Parts: sequence; structure tokens; C-alpha cells
Amino acid sequence: MNVAPDAGFFTIAAAIFFVINATGQIPLFLALLARFDQKRQLIIITRELLVALAILLIFTFFGDGVLRVLGITRPIIAIAGGVLLFLISLTMIFPKTVADSNEKATLHEPMIIPLAIPVITGPGAITTVMLYAHETGDAFMVAGATIAAWVPSLIILLLGSYIKQLLGEKGLIAVERLGGMLVCLIGVQMLTSGALLLVREYFHIAS
Repeated sequence: MNVAPDAGFFTIAAAIFFVINATGQIPLFLALLARFDQKRQLIIITRELLVALAILLIFTFFGDGVLRVLGITRPIIAIAGGVLLFLISLTMIFPKTVADSNEKATLHEPMIIPLAIPVITGPGAITTVMLYAHETGDAFMVAGATIAAWVPSLIILLLGSYIKQLLGEKGLIAVERLGGMLVCLIGVQMLTSGALLLVREYFHIAS
């Protein structure tokens, strides 16, 4: 029994894309980079997204080895990942406003923290790539799916000011909540599959 049943390239790419939640991060990026001119904003966004991609790829290729060393089993990974994604989906469905967060525009240029980590490569994204790499046994396929999810995320954030003008605050919230619902479904699927697998292994039930 797979924790991530029938997870193909596009399924994994879609899951990673929605967990990254680029559209939902537009207001935060705009607030943090408001004091910089448009050209510098594009440079910062590109740099931070490249750092985020590098981190995700590192965990894609080496995260499974770390889990094996720690002796963490498949069902535990799935249950923990499912719970984490479910909690993240709640923050997407019921988002805080930029004013509610403490992520105000800073005097210094953001470097890795907080944009690359944890805004883009938070626990949810890292857990997702690690879980899929573990379950599929094909880190290169998951890496390709990660890049496929990263490209539109980069484009969305580079065009963030235009997208915000087009959709407005309510439109951005609606898109984020839709993504949150999908992440919630992914998390519940991981959680239930992991729980069933744990029961099967504990009671030695044949698949």
C-alpha cells in the first residue's frame, strides 16, 4: 500500500505548487519589498526563489537518507506529513492579513530569511518533497516535478504587483483558499493512508 497512491509527475508537481502557495504569498512579498524599486524587487525575488529551489532539491535527494538514518518509517512520515499539510491548509483557508503578521517591510534587504525560508520552503514544502521522493523511489522524477512547480511560482511572484491589481485583495484570498482546500485534501489523503498502513503493519494484515 502506498502512502501516496498513484502519484505521478503532474500530481506531485500540483501538490508542491499548491503547498508553495505563491499566489497567497504575493501580499507578503509586496509588503517586505515595498521600499525597493521594481528592478531590485525582481532581482530579490529571483534570488530568493533560486535559494528556495536549491533547498527543496537538497531535501528531495538527501531527505530520504536522513529519514532512514533516524529510523522513521513510511506510515509515520505520512501521518506527520498529512497532519502538517492539514494545519498549513487551515492557514491558507483562514489567512492572516499582512498587517496581522510581524513581517513588516524591513530596513535591510531580505536574504534567505524570511522569503526563501520559511515563506517558500516551509515545513510543508520540505515534507512534501521528502515524502514523495520516499514513496516513489524516484528522486529525479520528484526533482523534475519540483522544478515544474517552481517555475510558475516564480512567474507568479515576479508578476505579483500586476496580479494583485488584476485580482484585488479578495481575488487573492479566494485563490489562496481554493489552494488551501486542495492542500487539505492532499494532507487528509496522506494522513489516512499512513494510518491504514500503520494498522496493517502493526496487526500484520496482508494487503
